[in-house]
Amino acid sequence: MSALPWHAEHWARLQARRQRDAMPHALLLVGPAGLGKRDFLQRFVRGLLCSQSVDGEACGACRSCLLFAAGTHPDYVSLSFGLRKDGVQRSEIVVDQIRELSARLSMSSQFGGWQVVTIDPADAMNAAAANALLKTLEEPSAQTLLLLVADAPWRLPQTIRSRCQRIEFVLPAPADALAWLQAEGVKDAPGALAAAGGNPGLARAWGEQGALARRQEVRKDLAALAAGRGEAMEVVRRWLDNEPEQRLWFAAQAAADEAKAQAAACPGPLSSALNSEALGDWYMAANRTRDALRGPLRGDLLLLELLARWR
Repeated sequence: MSALPWHAEHWARLQARRQRDAMPHALLLVGPAGLGKRDFLQRFVRGLLCSQSVDGEACGACRSCLLFAAGTHPDYVSLSFGLRKDGVQRSEIVVDQIRELSARLSMSSQFGGWQVVTIDPADAMNAAAANALLKTLEEPSAQTLLLLVADAPWRLPQTIRSRCQRIEFVLPAPADALAWLQAEGVKDAPGALAAAGGNPGLARAWGEQGALARRQEVRKDLAALAAGRGEAMEVVRRWLDNEPEQRLWFAAQAAADEAKAQAAACPGPLSSALNSEALGDWYMAANRTRDALRGPLRGDLLLLELLARWR
């Protein structure tokens, strides 16, 4: 993947620090999913480990680059969800993984340069793992760099966040995002960008996945329920069968658009009977339900409770 235009400023600053030998020992990359944080991270790590990098870009041909591409570079550790003893993937990063990492970092670099660790998603560390990481952050080894990636950094303890230098990826200007989408050949780029809330990475992905059609379906479903024509259980079934979290994103968007129309004294697109305060409450409830779908509660009951409040 080519470098994304909204990465340029962060990239230049990091490379300037590298040139001055002023690299921090820990970086925290945050921002909405879809802005390419992980592409940025991989590009930066490849360049940092490369023995022949130019302006921070990896050559792709040296021994270090070849080992990195093969996933066997001895000075690079990638930490994510591990496996339980029964072979099932964990849903969090646990303390044993951090302890193993600390033992690994106590050894010297095999190539005599940087030792690099990525923890992704860092916000999936449980409390014990986060506490164990603190010692490594407080007493970093020379030439060791920890890169933490988090879509939801507020889930990280403040003690972790305060010991990392933060790189925050924010939404680019709408005109820049639209120009990039059009250059990428995304159909109905304005519609895709609106659906993704101004996030160009999500807009491109959703444009390729048919998300705009789902967005229209969600609005039709909500309009039908508001008019008393729809059947809530049928809507629940269809939403659960196909991208339920994305559909809840679109449902929250629709409620926000309805509230904006009411504020402007215009007919709302969904003809909801809810007033602006109730629409605001429903918007927040839709977002809470989206988060709750990742947990142990039954999705059909969560959605049914939400739609029962819509009218």
